[in-house]
Amino acid sequence: MAIVAKVKSVLSGDTLVLKSTKSGAEKTLSLAYVSAPRLRREGDEPFAFQSRDALRKLAVGKEVTFTVLYNVASMNRDYGVVTLPDGQNLVEVVIQEGIAKLRDDAGKRDDQAINETLVEKLRIYESQARSSEKGVWSLEDDGRIECRNDSPSDAAGFLDDHKQKNIDAIVERVISGDRLAVRLLLEPKLHQQLVLLLAGIRAPLSQRIDTKGLIQPGEEYGEEAKEFIELRLLQRSVKVTLLGVSPQGQMIGTIGHPAGNIAEFLLVQGLARCADFHSTMLGPAMAILRAAEANAKQNKLRLWKQHVVKQKDSSNSFEATVSRVMNADTLFVRNKAGVEKKINLSSVRQPKPSDPSQSPFQAEAKEFLRKKLIGKHVRVNIDGKRPATDGFEEREMATVTFNNKNIALLLVESGYASVIRHRREDEDRSPIWDELSAAEEVARKEQKGMYAAKAPQTSKMVEASETMQKAKSYLSFLQRQKRVPAIVDFVSSGSRFKVIIPKENARLTFVLGGIRCPRTARNPSEESEPFGQEALDWSSRKCMQRDVEIDVEDIDRVGGFIGTMYINRESVAKGLVEEGFASVHAYSAEKSGHANELFAAENKAKSGKKGMWHDYDPSKESQEQYDAPTNGNKKEETYEQKKDYRDIVIANIEGNASKLKIQIVGTGTAALEELMSSFRNFHSLPANNKPIEGPPKVGEYVAAQFSEDGSWYRGRVRRVDRGAKEAEILYIDYGNVENVPWKKIRPLTQPQYSVQKLRGQAMDATLSFLQFPEQTDYAQDAIRELEHLTANKQLVANIDYTAPDGTLHLTLYDPNKSDRTEASLNAEIVYDGYARIPNKLKPFERAYPEMVSLLRKKQQEAEYDHRGIWEYGDPFGEDE
Repeated sequence: MAIVAKVKSVLSGDTLVLKSTKSGAEKTLSLAYVSAPRLRREGDEPFAFQSRDALRKLAVGKEVTFTVLYNVASMNRDYGVVTLPDGQNLVEVVIQEGIAKLRDDAGKRDDQAINETLVEKLRIYESQARSSEKGVWSLEDDGRIECRNDSPSDAAGFLDDHKQKNIDAIVERVISGDRLAVRLLLEPKLHQQLVLLLAGIRAPLSQRIDTKGLIQPGEEYGEEAKEFIELRLLQRSVKVTLLGVSPQGQMIGTIGHPAGNIAEFLLVQGLARCADFHSTMLGPAMAILRAAEANAKQNKLRLWKQHVVKQKDSSNSFEATVSRVMNADTLFVRNKAGVEKKINLSSVRQPKPSDPSQSPFQAEAKEFLRKKLIGKHVRVNIDGKRPATDGFEEREMATVTFNNKNIALLLVESGYASVIRHRREDEDRSPIWDELSAAEEVARKEQKGMYAAKAPQTSKMVEASETMQKAKSYLSFLQRQKRVPAIVDFVSSGSRFKVIIPKENARLTFVLGGIRCPRTARNPSEESEPFGQEALDWSSRKCMQRDVEIDVEDIDRVGGFIGTMYINRESVAKGLVEEGFASVHAYSAEKSGHANELFAAENKAKSGKKGMWHDYDPSKESQEQYDAPTNGNKKEETYEQKKDYRDIVIANIEGNASKLKIQIVGTGTAALEELMSSFRNFHSLPANNKPIEGPPKVGEYVAAQFSEDGSWYRGRVRRVDRGAKEAEILYIDYGNVENVPWKKIRPLTQPQYSVQKLRGQAMDATLSFLQFPEQTDYAQDAIRELEHLTANKQLVANIDYTAPDGTLHLTLYDPNKSDRTEASLNAEIVYDGYARIPNKLKPFERAYPEMVSLLRKKQQEAEYDHRGIWEYGDPFGEDE
């Protein structure tokens, strides 16, 4: 009786393993009357592999019919005939093709006529195959193939020889869903048998027999995963790509098949999980496996039948500003509502404090992250939460991106963070975990960051404010420097900071001069002064961990350094006063040289009723005296009149006309003309058309193309707008400012054009004795009048005073119409009502009583005639 079955595998050129299409039962059947060479562990017989391979290609995976003709009891083996789907008798085919030979006892075990007929036919076919030298009858080939049945003794060496190569192979046996025995066809005469682990997946264990012969049950879905692989790969021709070696010395690789990657199909069916530890071997291909696994999870297939699909929450994705960097894997961010949140970067860890090879890189890693992120707008996506445990608070794990760059990936690429190996059930991980792992591997190989051969040299930071003696030793040095680069390490109160000067490896206490800030409570038992907490919060948002510049003027009684702090060239003290979180301390403000700026900021806060001035009433404030009484206990600094006349040109007018940029005519301007001629020629050459690489840095000297004439000038970066890809450039030789696209900015690296060769010719200046209006209309009138009086003219200026910050206080004269010292442009501006004399004179201005008296008379005439700002009376009212 003919039975239908599917050929599961072929053991040799004459023996098949059949699987019932109905019951699934398996049966070993040898082809009747024929014999093929045997595959043996101690060494294959000649043509054994070729014989079996030919039968494998003919029969494996096909549905056939078979009939058992006889049984050999001693071997418990059935012999019979098999009919292929196309109707061919497989016994006849193997003899015709020289796959097997006819047995000597063929036909002697059965006397049926049909068998005699078959045997006779087989003899004829064998004779034809022998004469044609087919298969086992070949005379040109000895039929011997060396097959190494033991796994390579040097697994790493074997991998090096064959890694990433597509090797022809045959799947000999399926051990489990992710583990197969394969024969690698390395050369025509050399084969290698080994166990291959499928890269990227982990399948459930299937049923197995242990060393004692006992059956060990498999895991759930283990048998199904094994059968899934057997059905598709067992004894199929495949391409194997070796990728790595397991800790147990077994090869890890992929199996290529015309239908695709079998690992992906297993994952789609929910019969395997992704294996993290193979991620770096697969690289980008791991993403395909992750997607397949995600699909099975979504559909709750097999292994994932109990999986709970994480619901998406729109509140878990938001824009924020990085307010503080705690370490290389922990940040504080502030959302648009001003709420601060602590987050941990998903799947990465800062250099371990407990690891001697990593701990020296902690500070370097934190500084790397601070420079990249502090104060920057980022996108935050919460990936999950870690519940609070002993010693640890609840933590939110997040992916942070800046300019479309994943920050965790940037850290790992630079060798400043390692990748966390998550537990199998841990899904609160980075969505690009595989990319992170690959980047870590590259960083380790290239010895970046904490994988470097040598640890960074570190020295203990000097606490410059620790004692008065230390503070005094640094004072004179810092006073000589201007705009010393520093980093705000901590904000103690609105006006008191801890700052680090990296160049000196020193940390000091820094106090903002010229202002008085409300006191902040230092512990729960204390109470802050009104607006003390608001001042602290404002300074923290503005300054915490930011790059700043400091000008040191003095020290206080406890070793704190007093001075001015700048962020992006803006005074922090001025910002506090403008927001109403500080008031001006007149004496120290005048001493610092920033009194006008600070008093103007305070008046602005008062008029806006901001902060501490929320209930300000000008009518209740007593009229201040022109000259404030001096403190009898303090010795007031004395000033003398100066006669220091210079030829100048007004290069630019800023603000409300109170800030000027001037050039002093002389050797400097002559040198500038010569330099600019060469400078323009240099930048006209195509070879020098090299825009700056990446975003320019604040404070950097550059060459910039001026929008009005298309010429190139020396400049300095004041602000950078990464969104618009523009930078605010101050042209250092002419004083004007404009926003310039990055593509029109070039590096100023040529020594012949550097500021060391010729310093910027535009100098800060202001007109002595004058206070310009803040109101928009009057301020614009003052600017237009000043432009009318000074544009395209060479003027004469007396430098009445030079402020500590270098600002020149000037009295201007037009040599074409000023015939005496009283006929100054300062007086003309006051007479026409474009400015007034301030009620509170600066100390140096009191040294010019004749000039002040003259200007007051001019002002009285302007008031009487209601010119300019006096159009409707006194515009300053009680504010002054």
